[in-house]
This record gives sequence, C-alpha cells and structure tokens, in this order.
Amino acid sequence: MSVRITTLSENTAQLGFLGEWGLSILVETDDCRVLLDTGMSISAVHNAGLLGIDLSTIDAIVLSHAHGDHTGGLRDVLRRVRKEVQVIAHPDIWIPKYVVFGELRRYAGMPAVKEDLEALGASFNLSKEPVKISESIMTTGEVAMTTDYETIDDRLCLEVNGELIPDPMTDDLALVVRTGQGLAVITGCAHRGIVNTVRHVRDITGGEYIHTVIGGTHLHVATEERIEKTAEELKELGLQRLGVSHCTGFKASAVLAREFGDVFFLNNAGTQTVID
Repeated sequence: MSVRITTLSENTAQLGFLGEWGLSILVETDDCRVLLDTGMSISAVHNAGLLGIDLSTIDAIVLSHAHGDHTGGLRDVLRRVRKEVQVIAHPDIWIPKYVVFGELRRYAGMPAVKEDLEALGASFNLSKEPVKISESIMTTGEVAMTTDYETIDDRLCLEVNGELIPDPMTDDLALVVRTGQGLAVITGCAHRGIVNTVRHVRDITGGEYIHTVIGGTHLHVATEERIEKTAEELKELGLQRLGVSHCTGFKASAVLAREFGDVFFLNNAGTQTVID
C-alpha cells in the first residue's frame, strides 16, 4: 500500500506556498483520504489549490485538538468539500480555551460554533476512544500520559464556570496510519507529549513498529533536559523518518537533526512524503 502525506499548512513553507502559524496535513492511502487539522485560516485551502488537490474528495476530517491555529480553516475547507463529511475529535473541543500571558489572556479555542459548521456539512463524531476511519487509518483517542518529564504548557487554560483552570489538553490526539513499512504517526501539536503519544500508539496497536513520525511536538517551550530525553526515547523506536513541524521550535529541531541525521527533516507547507 502506498501512503502519501502532504502538509498543506505550517509556519514555514516551500517556495511558492503560503506559510501560516498552525498545521494541516492530508493523508492519502489506497482506500481513504483524511485531513488532520485545517490550519489557522486560508493557507490549507490555498496550498491545496496550488498542489491540484481536490478537497471535495476528502473522506474525513480529524481535529487533533481545538486550538484555533488547527481549526480556524475548517469553515473554508468545508466549503470546498461541499458534502456532509465526518469530523472526528475529542468531546472536549467545545470547552473555551485560552492562552495566558501574565495578566493578559487570549482566546485560543474553536473560532466557529458547532451549528455553523454543521450547516456547512460537518457531521461531528466526538470520542475519547480511538476511532477507526478505514482499514489503514485510525485516531489515537485520548493520549495517556506515562512519562515523568512531559508536562502540559502551563500557559494553556480552560474556562469552566467562568473561571480559568489549567488545561489538561485531554482533547489532544493524533492519527495512526498503517503502511507497508510500519506505522506512521501524524501529530497536531502532541500537547500531551510526543513520547507519550508514540507510547500510546504502541499500546493501542499491540506494539507495532513505528516507521514514521510527522507533525508538531510542542518542544518549543521544553527544557533542554526534556528535549534530550525525548530524542533518546524516539531513537529507541528505530524510526526511518522524523519530520517535525509547527510547535517543535528551532532548539529542539537542531537537537533532533543532530541525533537523527538523514532520518530527520523539516516538515513545512508543500512537503510531500510517500511511504510505499
């Protein structure tokens, strides 16, 4: 089975593509086309057009979490899909989210209301458990936190009963794609930890080999110790491809590039990865 992974939106972009803070990645297999996240605004739709990708052929949309830089482009995507389409996410995506900077707070959650998205064709499938989309693609469901060094960014909050509380990011999930070479794990931000995410994938798949990891790792605010421990544990997987995006950060990217050599690449807008 051939799997094609195309990054439609990311902070940085290859020549001619539009870069924008956020992420959107299209996964195509022989039997299914799934879009993970939709970017912050227009970039995913714009770059899909440049690549000649017909978004109306998408079979499902998965939201890795509710932050606006991953869900802000959903309305534009749904307008191009032009049919009812399954949107898979965690039930907590509708809880208002904020990022707090000292005394300042900024709304960071879903920028559209459910009814408006449903009017555009979204059929929400909200589940804490893994969702099987096709024979080759599934979601992780809620990611278990098992490491002792991966923590949630303490600037992230939820609004519950009018008060801000720390956001446990229970809505954070990833895609798992079965390929002829092993599993590919596609992440949005991996807010609950990229190592926790791959550990969780191995648990729910019975320890299957992970060949590829692509997406955000949320290491841009991590300590040097956490970055080094992350690199060490990822190396134990025997990855053949590690493509980092979005919230990984320059420092962590440099460490991962040093440790993984030719296995490592920067996964920016316009990047296409094929696993035969």
